[in-house]
Amino acid sequence: MSVRYAILGLLHYRPMHGYEIKRHIERHFGHMWTINYGQIYPNLKSLEGEGLITLTHVGPSEKGGPNKKLYAVTPDGRETFARWLESQEDSRMFLRDPFLMRFIFFGFGSKSQAIAILDRQIAQYEEQYRRREQHVARWQERGVYVRLIAELGVEFNGLYVQWLKRARQEILDRAEEGPMEGAAEKAEGLSAGEG
Repeated sequence: MSVRYAILGLLHYRPMHGYEIKRHIERHFGHMWTINYGQIYPNLKSLEGEGLITLTHVGPSEKGGPNKKLYAVTPDGRETFARWLESQEDSRMFLRDPFLMRFIFFGFGSKSQAIAILDRQIAQYEEQYRRREQHVARWQERGVYVRLIAELGVEFNGLYVQWLKRARQEILDRAEEGPMEGAAEKAEGLSAGEG
C-alpha cells in the first residue's frame, strides 16, 4: 500500500488539511505498513497535479496561524481509488520494526543492555495499547471495516506486548553470556538457512 492510496481513502470521508491527513496516517496505519512520513506532502502535490484531489486555500485559524490548505478527492480520484481497491495485492505479511532488527543482534551485546531496551519497548507498546483500546469505541461509528482494523491493531499490539515480556523473561533466565559467545554457531545457523 502506498501513501497516495491512504490519502485518497481518507479524503473519501471528508476534505482534510495536510496536517490532519498526516496525523491520521501516523496514528492509524502505522501497524499495517512502513510509512515514510516525508512522502505525505509530495504525494499531496502529485495527486493534485494528476487531478485526483483538489486544493482549496482557507483563511487562518482563530489563533492567527498560517492559511490552511484543504484537500478533497475528485471524481477521477474516486475512480482511481476504486480501481486500486479491486486490484490484486501482494498477500505476504510483513512485520517491519527497527527494534526487531536490533533484537536479532542482541547476542552481540550485554544482557543488561538488552533488558533495558526491552523495558523501553514494553513501556512504549503498553502505552500504545491503552490508546488503541480507548479509540476502538470511536471507530465503531466508521463502519465494520474500520472497526475490524482498529480491533486488529489492539489485538496485534497486545500480542506484541506479551511476546516482549516473554522474551525479556527468557533472556533474564539465561546464564550470563559474553557479548560474542556463541557468535560463530549463530552465524553458521544463519548461513545454513535457519531462523
